[in-house]
Amino acid sequence: MKTYIYLFLAIISEIIATTALKASNEFTKFLPSTIVVFGYATAFYLLSLTLRRMDLGIAYAIWSGVGIVLVTAVGAVFYKQKPDIPAVVGILLIIVGVLIINMLSKNTGQ
Repeated sequence: MKTYIYLFLAIISEIIATTALKASNEFTKFLPSTIVVFGYATAFYLLSLTLRRMDLGIAYAIWSGVGIVLVTAVGAVFYKQKPDIPAVVGILLIIVGVLIINMLSKNTGQ
């Protein structure tokens, strides 16, 4: 269970950093740029803790899949970037993939 907590916190840190990356305006704004650096550092540290018990490929698949879905949602809410139908279908397929990994893979560190 601790493995999933580390992974969840890593994903949240990465989402915060990625959201701040857009707000940093190409690293010309100090506060968002600082959030980017600390957010990614925290995310990668927490991901490294996840890798103690979870296979690299599985952890990265969950990290990137959930990250894509949540960053898309954040972009829609904060930046008014609405995904079109093909993007929504692709995101739904990513969600299905993450669910399959978590429900069927024996390499998730549970």
